Amino acid sequence: MNLAETFAAYLPQIEGEMRRLLEPRNARAARHYEIMQYHMGWRDPQLQPATAPSGKRIRPMLCLLGCAAVGGDPEAALPAAAGLELLHNFSLVHDDIEDNSPTRRHRPTAWALWGIPLACNVGDGMFSIAHEAFFHLLDRGVPERAVLLALRRFVEMNLALTEGQYMDMSFEGRLDVTADEYYAMIAGKTGALLGAAPEVGALIGGASEEEAAALREYGAALGRAFQLQDDILGIWGNEEQTGKSTASDILTKKKSLPVVLALNHAGVGKRLRTLYAGPEFTPENVPAVLTLLDQAGARQATEEAAAEATARARAALQALSSKGNGNSAALLDELLAMLLRRQS
Repeated sequence: MNLAETFAAYLPQIEGEMRRLLEPRNARAARHYEIMQYHMGWRDPQLQPATAPSGKRIRPMLCLLGCAAVGGDPEAALPAAAGLELLHNFSLVHDDIEDNSPTRRHRPTAWALWGIPLACNVGDGMFSIAHEAFFHLLDRGVPERAVLLALRRFVEMNLALTEGQYMDMSFEGRLDVTADEYYAMIAGKTGALLGAAPEVGALIGGASEEEAAALREYGAALGRAFQLQDDILGIWGNEEQTGKSTASDILTKKKSLPVVLALNHAGVGKRLRTLYAGPEFTPENVPAVLTLLDQAGARQATEEAAAEATARARAALQALSSKGNGNSAALLDELLAMLLRRQS
């Protein structure tokens, strides 16, 4: 199968697994689960069944492809794939609160509709269910040791995710963030989950240490490249395609890599720091910031960093394909290329 056929084969199964996990367990708390389903795109604001934009499901697909890449049965890894996606969505529910974001995927966020306390609790519920999902691997015949190894990697990833989120929030009031600090932050905030997903699948599939390490390196490099592409889209992306306002990351003074590089640039850094130290930005500030980013060569430098991360991911796949996993490695390479071509 090619990548499109693989997505077509597995996405309905991933969706079905997640829907089973998010079914109400307690009639008195049914609304708790229905709000989770709203966030997933399965209900409307009145909590009636609906179909809304729901994300690309990249993380669960990475898990299944990682399992296949080491000769395992991807269907056996479906509970973990669903758990990874639910964990990702837990983080989005909490991100929306922390960032005071009223919309996601062109719809009101959970906290905007039902308030922060209920939304926090919804996120906590999704966090718990994501962990519970791993125990369903036993029902699919996955050996206990493989389940334990996968769950340990999942828990390590959870902590790294929160570390990255902490660092990201700590950057908000700073103008001295370095590129090294930025890379450490995205290794947790974005790279931890994308990095863990193929490795978790590989562990479920019975990977050797070398195979697991190759997929861990692939995932981590993919995560870096993915975030850097997101940084580019957040400043120079097409509003109709990204769903965000033009230069949204500038308006919110987000410390993405292009901005960090320009803030530290010998020629324009001082002027940009003066702007970022001032009042909240309005659309009128955007052209001046874009000019300084251009003078600092920030977009080109970020594109080069993304290309370097992509090369690292492909080198890891070459190590994997040398062990006889060429077809699955080719699918992972195709997925990497797809993510870097995206415009939203």
